[in-house]
Amino acid sequence: MDDVALPLTRDMVLVLGITAFTMLMFLFERVRADVVALVVLVLLGLTGLVEPEALFNGFSGNAVISIIATMILGAGLDRTGALNRLAGWLLRRSHGDERRLLLLTTAVAGLNSSFMQNPSVMALYMPVAARLSSRTGLSLGKLLLPVAAAIVMGGGLTMVGNSPLILLNDLLLAANANLPSGAATLEPLTMFRPLPIGIVLVAASLAYFHYRGTRLLPDDDGKGATPGRTQSYFAQAYGIEGDVFELEVGADSALVGMTVSEVETLTGAPLLLALKSGDDSRLSPPADTRLWTGSVLGVLGPPPQVANFAQAHSLRMSTRLANFADLFNPARAGISEAVVPATSRYIGRTTAELQLRRKYGLSLLAINRDKEVRRENVRDLPLRAGDMLVFHSIWADLAQVGASRELVVVTDYPKGKQRPHKLKIALLIFAVSMLLALSSRLPVSIALMTGVAGMLIAGVIEIEEAYAAINWKTVFLMACLIPLGWAMDSSGAAAWLAGHSLEQLPRGTPVWLLEITVALATTALSLVISHVGATIVMVPLAINLALAAGGNPTAFALIVALSASNNFMTASNPVISMITGPAGYTGTQLWKIGGPLSLIYSVVTVVMVSLLF
Repeated sequence: MDDVALPLTRDMVLVLGITAFTMLMFLFERVRADVVALVVLVLLGLTGLVEPEALFNGFSGNAVISIIATMILGAGLDRTGALNRLAGWLLRRSHGDERRLLLLTTAVAGLNSSFMQNPSVMALYMPVAARLSSRTGLSLGKLLLPVAAAIVMGGGLTMVGNSPLILLNDLLLAANANLPSGAATLEPLTMFRPLPIGIVLVAASLAYFHYRGTRLLPDDDGKGATPGRTQSYFAQAYGIEGDVFELEVGADSALVGMTVSEVETLTGAPLLLALKSGDDSRLSPPADTRLWTGSVLGVLGPPPQVANFAQAHSLRMSTRLANFADLFNPARAGISEAVVPATSRYIGRTTAELQLRRKYGLSLLAINRDKEVRRENVRDLPLRAGDMLVFHSIWADLAQVGASRELVVVTDYPKGKQRPHKLKIALLIFAVSMLLALSSRLPVSIALMTGVAGMLIAGVIEIEEAYAAINWKTVFLMACLIPLGWAMDSSGAAAWLAGHSLEQLPRGTPVWLLEITVALATTALSLVISHVGATIVMVPLAINLALAAGGNPTAFALIVALSASNNFMTASNPVISMITGPAGYTGTQLWKIGGPLSLIYSVVTVVMVSLLF
């Protein structure tokens, strides 16, 4: 093998030195990862390892453009409330069975991650998981890690499911410039080339948590969860606690003909947050709205209180939100606090006079005045400067009040505009972009950007929202590190490392063992320098290792791209980092549960790639 005899040149030493520097900086995290990547880019330019005219080509590469497009497309789908509807569907289909709910949620999350960036999918599923947790009693600790694992594994269903796979085709094409004479040209992989691998990975994840992993997950009622802390805060500070229920007004109920305000004054009445009359469902119904036979109330309160109230007034009680699933989704509505500033025109007036429910859709639940919490007859209490008001509302309605400056909202809440009426056009545009991506005539980046342009023109998402949806840290990290992969290949450093690695192995080592070694090495490296960094460093090395050992370079490179996301044990995986705090996972728990899952991931990846290639 000629590669083994390659001399160690100055350029190789420089590239290997910069690579070692990158790994150390990522390991100790003294400097932000994107800043480190920018420093690496500058060093590659100063040392001449990458030509000046090619140094910044990573920013315009197909991989970076594809990532930007998937971020915007995901944000566009989120604006339509697609996942709000999904949460309701999951609850209905699970029929109250926790195992079925967990299986459905993880399976659907895995499918969603096939066409959206993994962190984006996890961000969208956080409120979905919180909603499912609050309605079923299933702790976030039992729910979030299985969902996160399915999302990571579902990223292997397509070539746009995660950053390493998006990056892979660019690295394959770049490697062609440095292939030895006689070697076959490496072709980019089509959109659904890894689909069989992704299907088996998702199935393996579902089976693992169904039969074993669930027993290892913490069952602490969502300890440490952000939604849990918020709910606990309002319970402790204002006595606002309990669950949401639906109460249907029967023909023999005494509530027939009563107004909302009259119902609220009844003894033992829970908090009335929503009302459905006929086909009209809304939060914060006006006080003078009357109830009729068939009306459905959405109420909040402790189960015994709600049950007693329902029995006393001939109401049919349901714990399943058949009518208000979308309205009560945490991504769309919730409890908030607002302060009355000294300049407010609301001072001296009651909320009944202000008609906050009718004008803004705000239900006043409590008032904190001089550290005294008042919950009785709060609508008739004249407001004072400094009063802390507790509302339940749709976030979009709360934003209107905040913009008026008569009240200062102090609760952090989702401020993005929701456009549920654009759902069908958004799904159509997305489907068209996916079909274009299937065409071998168009690069994936062009197909995805076609979808972005369509959503902007159709008004699914506004241009400022599109800019805000882009995670520029991810973009800079990838664009700045891509030239490092080029330098690894063009300098011969990757070939040199591959040759010397083979020298250390027994002669005749089977290719499948080399593939397992590459998979485990990539996984270990991703714990240190992120999945993007591991892909960029390992793909050139894996390609040269395959050429030297007589293996399939594309297969080795695909193993690297898949293995770079194989991290369920540490927060260096952006998906895992998002759930560690909310679910209260400890490092020991992650290693105990995620370690076996990572081994399963590696075995499935190598076996499936070997079968397909």
